[in-house]
Amino acid sequence: MAVTGNNVITPQTPKSGVAVCTTANSTYSDTPTNTQKLLTAGANGARVTKITALARATNTATELQLYVSYDAGTTKKLINSKLMGAYTVAQTTGQTPADFGYSEDAAMILAANAELYVAIGVSNTGIVFAAEWGDY
Repeated sequence: MAVTGNNVITPQTPKSGVAVCTTANSTYSDTPTNTQKLLTAGANGARVTKITALARATNTATELQLYVSYDAGTTKKLINSKLMGAYTVAQTTGQTPADFGYSEDAAMILAANAELYVAIGVSNTGIVFAAEWGDY
């Protein structure tokens, strides 16, 4: 994308995506196991404004992990972590999504083609991560 001085560059393409984690990751090295790709930034980078997670089955408390990779997933760096509290899934209650805290006012900026991966600390029938972002 050509850049013109004194002009604001804004995301051009809105995107959303999901990933489901079922098996725990217990290694925080640059090669964690059991991660799932949540998103890939566009050729000019991306602006992430929301990442949340919900349990699709009753769960014990678990750490939600967020990793970034700049080399197509060969190495992944832990960049954020949130605790999802224990929850008993029921048809008569609403679950509060675990929120990583990104927003329009506090977005995560990703370099071109960067990838975000997610993982969980405790195995579960499924923790569903959702992301909203815009590619530049």
